Amino acid sequence: MEISIPVITSVDVEAPILDVIVKRRSKRAYASTPVSAEKIQSLFEAARWAPSSINEQPWVYIYATNDQPELWNKILDVLNESNKVWAKDAPLLVVSLARKSFSRNGNPNGSAHYDVGAANAFLSLQATQLGLNVHQMGGYDRHRAIENLNVPNTYEPVVIMAIGYPGNADVLPEHLKQRELAPRVRQTQQSFVMNKVF
Repeated sequence: MEISIPVITSVDVEAPILDVIVKRRSKRAYASTPVSAEKIQSLFEAARWAPSSINEQPWVYIYATNDQPELWNKILDVLNESNKVWAKDAPLLVVSLARKSFSRNGNPNGSAHYDVGAANAFLSLQATQLGLNVHQMGGYDRHRAIENLNVPNTYEPVVIMAIGYPGNADVLPEHLKQRELAPRVRQTQQSFVMNKVF
């Protein structure tokens, strides 16, 4: 017998959480203001302190600001067209990659993507604290990313992030503008938390 959990959504915060979590949002409109080198370093410092399986820290980041057009365009080039429409305005693009095997013994690391996700979450929360917006994208050509960025076989791309200061939603195509201005809706805890076996 298949058991399904009803999906219920809400715009309300159901229990006390950190303000930075409440404020975080994946926007698509970016201001042209550059992100300073100090703030970029702060983002990667936050990622550095994320937890990982046996402290492997299997993340690697390739980043480019839009004043580094050669590398920045190599990253932008791999995005799906639907993401390029708005990501082209982000002053900072970041590619997150996972080291596929444990450095200590060469065995496959089944937690690598999970750990990179944790590092990206820390980076995103730090960005929010700094007044920046992070939009993570899985919509890109992985083979082209490997080719454009000369990624060795020991690593694989995870997600690409567009980062910058929030901009004016009016610059977005209408369908994206509506999504940008819509309330932030989340599934309620009732939809995904159980205190029993399936």
